[in-house]
Amino acid sequence: MRAEFSREAEPDAIVGSATWTGSGVEIEAEDPKVRRALGRVYRHTSVLFDAPSLRSAGQAGPGLLAPGTLRWFLACTGARSRAEKLAFRLVPNAAPRMGWDPAGAYRTFAQQVEREERLGRQPESR
Repeated sequence: MRAEFSREAEPDAIVGSATWTGSGVEIEAEDPKVRRALGRVYRHTSVLFDAPSLRSAGQAGPGLLAPGTLRWFLACTGARSRAEKLAFRLVPNAAPRMGWDPAGAYRTFAQQVEREERLGRQPESR
């Protein structure tokens, strides 16, 4: 998963990007100020979130995510980029993906997506 960043005033000009590598975040930016800002967005600390899409089943209200997971990457992107005056868009990896069959899976969908992003490969076909 990759996040591309632009300045709020110029949404079409990409100034930097961050890629979740499975064990951390790889930041790319030519401007040192943008690189430092992205470093603050993805600092290796827990992040508080209140997004229903990131909640586990049965969870209500805000939650805390530990660093390193795909959910943490998404929460950091959404929660911390505004403070740095950066707009973002999320870009999935270009690798082709197959569907997910809940009847044949022992991992949840979110766990499978995170696993495949971490491994950087196409899911196994069954």
